[in-house]
Amino acid sequence: MIIRCWGSRGSIAVSGKDTLRYGGDTTCLEVESIEGDILVLDAGTGIRRLGNRLKKDGVKTVHILFTHAHWDHIIGFPFFKPLFDPQMKIFLYGGRVSHAPVTDFVKKTMCSPTFPIPMDEVHATVESKEIAEESFQIQNLTITPICLNHPNGGFGYKITEDQTSFVFLTDNELNFSHPGGYPRDTYVSFAENSDLLIHDAEFCPDEYKATRGWGHSCYTDVTQLAIDAQVKTLGLFHHNQDRTDEDLDHILQECRNEIQAKKSSVVCTGVKQGDVFQL
Repeated sequence: MIIRCWGSRGSIAVSGKDTLRYGGDTTCLEVESIEGDILVLDAGTGIRRLGNRLKKDGVKTVHILFTHAHWDHIIGFPFFKPLFDPQMKIFLYGGRVSHAPVTDFVKKTMCSPTFPIPMDEVHATVESKEIAEESFQIQNLTITPICLNHPNGGFGYKITEDQTSFVFLTDNELNFSHPGGYPRDTYVSFAENSDLLIHDAEFCPDEYKATRGWGHSCYTDVTQLAIDAQVKTLGLFHHNQDRTDEDLDHILQECRNEIQAKKSSVVCTGVKQGDVFQL
């Protein structure tokens, strides 16, 4: 299994000389199976560049899993060029968010007056599948959803293939109770012994005093989660819109120092746009 990052920023896309290394596009990850099947996690602004590459490579089937319907996770969808390829098959997966199915919130990204081309006019074959907290298969990949602890709800995912596992928990607040979410220990169990955990780590401890309840975690809490779950690699994700490359380097070093102090074997990295993880 190969995981590629096309966008790791949270809330809104950013640009400028201070964000060149970690990147400014919002959430989008690509998962490629051993057999070459393509699964996409979220359609933030990073999905635009991914779509360009898929077109170039001649890929004709794509599966897109949505975590939730907040703008930074869906806003790139109308600019996903495979939508306008009549030979493409695109499968959309998501749970009910605020009582609306996945097709409803995806269509809203392509509605007048905010976008000129409605969903009904795309050329690709698009099918949607509503999911719940039950495992399902996409070819050789087994996907297990879990409810996020986030305003308006959403899903995190564990993706397994053969003996490898990847857990994706963005927009997940570990120390606050949102409707539909779970206690911290549930997420520890969900991520236990995974090869790669990519988790929302948007806030610093000082910031979190004012942002508790906003649906995002403090990086210190995420580091402890990874230690307790004994994951092999932790990827810090959903970087704050105002965080510079230098800021993120500092956060990463703090997390690594804590892991070392706890005598844990977790490898910690700050997920950058363009990163590739091979499991």
